Amino acid sequence: MMLRAALFGLVLATAPAMAQTADPATAARAAAERLDRATAQLDAAEDARNRVKALTETIRAFEDGLQAMREGLRQASIRELALTRELAAREDEIARLLGVLQTVGKAPAPTLLLHPAGPTGTARSGMILSDVTPALNARAQALRDKLDEVRTLRQLQASAAETLRDGLTGVQKARTALSQAVADRTDLPRRFTEDPIRTALLIASAETLEGFASGLTQIAENEAQGSLPDISHRRGELPLPVQGRVLRAAGEADAAGITRPGIVVATRPRALVSTPAAATIRYRGELLDYGNVMILEPQAGLLFVVAGLDVVYGEAGQVLPSGSPIGLMGGDDPAIGTILSQSSEGAGTDRTETLYIEVREDNVPVDPGSWFRTDRMDDK
Repeated sequence: MMLRAALFGLVLATAPAMAQTADPATAARAAAERLDRATAQLDAAEDARNRVKALTETIRAFEDGLQAMREGLRQASIRELALTRELAAREDEIARLLGVLQTVGKAPAPTLLLHPAGPTGTARSGMILSDVTPALNARAQALRDKLDEVRTLRQLQASAAETLRDGLTGVQKARTALSQAVADRTDLPRRFTEDPIRTALLIASAETLEGFASGLTQIAENEAQGSLPDISHRRGELPLPVQGRVLRAAGEADAAGITRPGIVVATRPRALVSTPAAATIRYRGELLDYGNVMILEPQAGLLFVVAGLDVVYGEAGQVLPSGSPIGLMGGDDPAIGTILSQSSEGAGTDRTETLYIEVREDNVPVDPGSWFRTDRMDDK
């Protein structure tokens, strides 16, 4: 794929410029390799279920790759600005250095070695010149290296538009294909069938999320008996359902002074949201003032409430494997110019969407940080 080549191009272009900060290059390389594996899975997929899995991995690879590009461009812009300021501050010194080098370069060697004091003075001046010349050359080489680095960084940013365009086109196609594959998927196991009338009555009567969650078992018909697998050993280690950054912690007041027991994660537009563990879909749809909501049950008595999605996948009663897509965030992919502008300014203001995540144990809200890795986000 074109993005794979672009990612390796990013690795090569940024490696010399960011020797001290190799994270973007490493991330780009890992994303390219991940995209390779996802492409192979997609080529080998023979049914909708395998296509969903392969396309989910493809979208994640695209998201990781685009994130690596954004971070690489951001660091390149910061580095270019630092070099430009350093060169501007040393303008007088550089001018004097160039003047000395030009004088030394133009004067014939015999003239440089002659001294009015005679042979002794000539010998002394020759020794001084032999000591000074390597230092002048070293300073000149350091200057050339910095100018070359600035030129490389500017070329990287100039060529980034096409690379980003390829990446955004690829991820948009993958999202469309994923939606179709989810619609075609018919082989997922079911724990129950949702009763639409009871669901409508529960929604109409529920005034709080707690009240709605307590009545979830009432909307299930023909529910299969048996306990769900225990995932308590994964407490505190589950990945967040979406790539992003925690914007507001549990119990922290928002701008209106409202507190909720869940966390708010800032994400990029159209980000993929997936199950952090194998789980049953207890509910999907609009609810109260939460927008589109997915309520997942990974084990008996434990609910993950994910609210604020634009697109939701799946049906109530289905059992989803870990890492399965459950929806997409809203918003629109930013224009190429916007991404480049934000990168050149060193900004990280492109996480314009928010996802609310709440965890309930026996219908009592608990801090999601006790289940998810909220303090080890690798998204910049």
